[in-house]
Amino acid sequence: MEIALLVVTLFTATINAGMAAADLAGARSVLANSAEVGVPRSWLPRLAALKLAGSAGLLLGLSDSALRPLGAAAAGGLVLLYLGALAFHLRARVLHNLAFPGLYLATAVASLALTVAS
Repeated sequence: MEIALLVVTLFTATINAGMAAADLAGARSVLANSAEVGVPRSWLPRLAALKLAGSAGLLLGLSDSALRPLGAAAAGGLVLLYLGALAFHLRARVLHNLAFPGLYLATAVASLALTVAS
């Protein structure tokens, strides 16, 4: 169980930090996707901050068992973030790339479940 927690949570933290970097850099794909689903460009730095906070919280939760609740809270926050992303995609009927927020949601849910179970 501990190995699964470590692998899944590190993967979740890494991909969220990477997406935050893409958001902050204004990557062409991020700008195109956010415009397509109706997310204002001005939201991108805030969304990046949430992803970075989630990544940091996940890593802190792994660092010490006393900080596991922080890791669970971070994973829960990422779950909410990606539920919102899915809602934006569905509202805008942008379904061709729904797998991306779905993958991020799945990793956050898995991190949350493994953290709570540990």
